Formats: sequence, structure tokens, C-alpha cells
Amino acid sequence: MNKDKILICIASHKKGVFPKEDIYLPVEVGAELRKEHFLVNLDNQGENISNKNPNYCELTGLYQVYKNYNYDILGLVHYRRYFVNSSFCFKKDLKNVIKTEKIEKLLYKYDIILPKKRHYYIETNYSHYIHSHKKEALDLTREIIKNDYSEYLDYFDKHMKKTSGHYFNMFIAKKQIIKPYLDMMFDILFKLEKMIDLNNYQGEDKRVFGFISELLIDVYCQKNNLRVKNQKYLFMEKQNWFKKIFNFLKRKFNS
Repeated sequence: MNKDKILICIASHKKGVFPKEDIYLPVEVGAELRKEHFLVNLDNQGENISNKNPNYCELTGLYQVYKNYNYDILGLVHYRRYFVNSSFCFKKDLKNVIKTEKIEKLLYKYDIILPKKRHYYIETNYSHYIHSHKKEALDLTREIIKNDYSEYLDYFDKHMKKTSGHYFNMFIAKKQIIKPYLDMMFDILFKLEKMIDLNNYQGEDKRVFGFISELLIDVYCQKNNLRVKNQKYLFMEKQNWFKKIFNFLKRKFNS
């Protein structure tokens, strides 16, 4: 019996300690933009968009893996943010990251593994985005979907009105589930890139395509009626919540 080949891209922009299991592939993102490297696997190898990293964030690592590697199951996590094996896991230890056996068990029952939903309660996905980032990119994304993926438009509009969603660009899914999504997502982002002037995007807004992509996975899942497993995740580094809240409020009141 042939086992599925699992490949989970760990997008990283700095040195770190990574899970030992061979399903995990640490990838240095933005490799094209630096002379010295800290990993063997670089996002500028083969077909790639490494030079777009300031605007695409972890997606440059994902693109390189999705385009150049063989896999049956593909995933994306971050050097400091991982899915963990159990909902009762609270210890920030790489020994607790999700393992092969757990992934196979979940994907037998579900179509895709996503991080537990983020809830805004008093804001919708749309209002939260436009209070935090430039409104233009999100509105143009809707236009692209309307023109080129019209079967997704109602689901996009419904998701924008919801007060929760799956964020962080994290997932694990079988190739037949995730590849059509990635084909669509990157097509939308590349079209959006041609429609905006990145010179007008400063600070956090420079990461525009990373932010937009976070809103698309739920649209895809809802349209295709996918069975979603909301899996616990942990930040492996200490979070500066005061700084995060301060920056959010600053963006909100300056928008």
C-alpha cells in the first residue's frame, strides 16, 4: 500500500529551530532579495515569485513548493505558528506540532485542515479589513471575482459580511482539494497586482497580497462545500499583545 506523500511548507524569513519530522520543509522566503542564506531550501529555486516577497509574504514560499515539488498532501505553516496535535495542547514546544498520523486521520474524515476561526464579533471581515488596510485592493478583488470567477461572487459577498474567518494562511489538504484553490488564488492575486500601484502601499499595507489571500480560503471552502477541520494552532514565540492592539487601533482610527 502506497502512503500519501505529505509536504508541509514552513515559510521562514529568519533562522530558527524546526520540527524534525520529514514531512516538514523549511523554506527561506524572499531569498532572491538577499545575498546570504540561512536555509537549503530557497523560494527562488525553480519556478518562483521570490522577488515579490515584500508584498506576498509567506505565499512566495508556498508558490515555490506548490509549483516545483511532488506531493499528495500539501500544507503551509509558519516558522513561529504551527498546527498542534491536540486541542488540549498549550505548551509551546515543537514536539507538539501536528504529526503524520494525526494528519492522515483528520483528512480521512475532513477535506481540509484550517486554523481555528478568528472572531471579530463587532466587525465584519470586510469592515475589519478596510479599517486595517487600504480599501482599494479588497474592492478590486471583488471585481476580479465578479468578472473571472462569477460562481464565487455570492460566497465572497457572504463571507465579507461574516464576523469570523480562517486567517493566517495556514492549511493542510490533499492535492486534489488544494491545487484548484491555489491556481485560482494566485491568478486573482496576479491580476490584482496589475491593477494597483504598489508605490501607494506603505508600511503593513505593502503586504497586501498576503492579507487579501487570507480572505479567499473560506470563499473557496464554502463554494465547494468542503468539510473543514478547525485545528488548534500555537505561536511558538512570545506575543507582544500590547504592541499588536496599539498598532491595530492606530490603523483603525487613521483609516
